Amino acid sequence: MTFHEMNPTIKFLTVTCLMFGLAFMYNPWTPLVVFFGTLVLQFIFSDVSWKRWGLFMIPFLLTALGTLWTTLVFGREASGQVVFSLFGNDVTEENVLLAATLSLRVLAFTVLSLLFTLTTDPKRFVYSLMQQARLSPNIAYSVFVGFRFFPILKIELMQLYETHALRGVRLDTRIDHVRHIPKLLIPLLAGAIRQAERIAFSMEARGFTGEHRSTYEVIPVTRNDFLLASLLFTLFGVSVWIGVR
Repeated sequence: MTFHEMNPTIKFLTVTCLMFGLAFMYNPWTPLVVFFGTLVLQFIFSDVSWKRWGLFMIPFLLTALGTLWTTLVFGREASGQVVFSLFGNDVTEENVLLAATLSLRVLAFTVLSLLFTLTTDPKRFVYSLMQQARLSPNIAYSVFVGFRFFPILKIELMQLYETHALRGVRLDTRIDHVRHIPKLLIPLLAGAIRQAERIAFSMEARGFTGEHRSTYEVIPVTRNDFLLASLLFTLFGVSVWIGVR
């Protein structure tokens, strides 16, 4: 029983509900408990690379610190006991609580998002949306095609760079790149449109007409899915109880 095996649609709905609930909590203890509780659950019920997790966490940690700093320095004046002075501004206890709440909320949102993204296979997620959320196969497989388009566009862009280099067009500086953007984008977009048209004809020839389709890879809903969702909701309930005490 791991988050990797959890039904992606149930996991997505659970994480979305928790984040929506956190948005209405105005105390620092609720997001703090959610932050550490999610870390513990992810450590127990997942097998993620914590080095990769830490790298993803760095920009959001800086965002949380920036939120804390700006709220303390540029926050509105509030009545209450003055805790300390910062650059000539009196920082009250209410300012500190507000800054801590906002910064910890950023961290709580981040760990919940990383819990979903690092334990969810995009392919299984789209299949789950088709089977449990009744997502149209046309939309689902269009998403798959969109994922395949990015490496194709990258290859075509490199070919355009090489073609311009063979013709003596210099692209040594950033200014050269900006100046030649129209010459690169127009053939790139034209090729993408032709490719999309060919894929559309191919999908229609293979039966992607919006009718009911059979499923080869089934993404089931099991008791373990609801058990893991219950653990996350229990964590949120405990955090709310601690926050409102």
